[in-house]
Amino acid sequence: MSPSICLILQGAKNLYLGQDIFYYEAGDYMTSLIDIPASSQVVGATEHSPYIALRIDFTAQEIASVVMEAEINTECKDTNRVTGAFIGKPDADLLDIFYRLLKLNSKPKEVRFLSGLLKKEMFFNLLSSDFGHLFLQKALFDQRADEVGKAIQWIRENYASSLNVEELAKSLNISKSGLHHKFKAITMMGPLQYQKHLRLQEARRLMLSGPIGATTAALTVGYESPSQFNREYRRLFGRPPLQDIKTMRVSSDAKGYDDI
Repeated sequence: MSPSICLILQGAKNLYLGQDIFYYEAGDYMTSLIDIPASSQVVGATEHSPYIALRIDFTAQEIASVVMEAEINTECKDTNRVTGAFIGKPDADLLDIFYRLLKLNSKPKEVRFLSGLLKKEMFFNLLSSDFGHLFLQKALFDQRADEVGKAIQWIRENYASSLNVEELAKSLNISKSGLHHKFKAITMMGPLQYQKHLRLQEARRLMLSGPIGATTAALTVGYESPSQFNREYRRLFGRPPLQDIKTMRVSSDAKGYDDI
């Protein structure tokens, strides 16, 4: 899950972050501030009432640009716990910005110029809201985190490959301990644990998406030992793979479509 804001227009989603499950539905928006190893599942969607959402990706540089241009004085908060994602309710102004962005789809000559201005307006709205300080958390906003951003990108693109943290740190011109310290400050986990979470989340997504067994999923995401996969999966999600997938499917069906 990369830095973005997603507004649900119809339907609902479950967001899985480790053992935590966050439910958000039509009228809610979810904002991810960093690349987080998470998975999501659409719930309550039918052929006649499909899931519909608008997603806007952004970068830390875009946020920083708005902060500087608008001279926003939101104070960076250096808390012990980094908040990498949150769910909120949009106000009328934010909904209007989404609406105007959507309308640009029918105006190809204007979209390149106006979309950038509307994104800036959106960030200004978010930075001025009750969640504004979350965008400026010291651990996330610190420009010295560039090495971590590159490390995250490499791990996400190569999560199924073997990871040598020392070699990765060397390629980024940083010490192994320095990379680990900065990485953990931002993601709340080390590089190897981050990769493990990515693998397990992707395996979970694969099993939820189709008739794929635990062994196949484990090998697909880079595990050489199915038994190790089962142990680490249960440690992260609280249940063995097949039991977890069955429980999630039953939970999703139990919500029914009338509750959305």
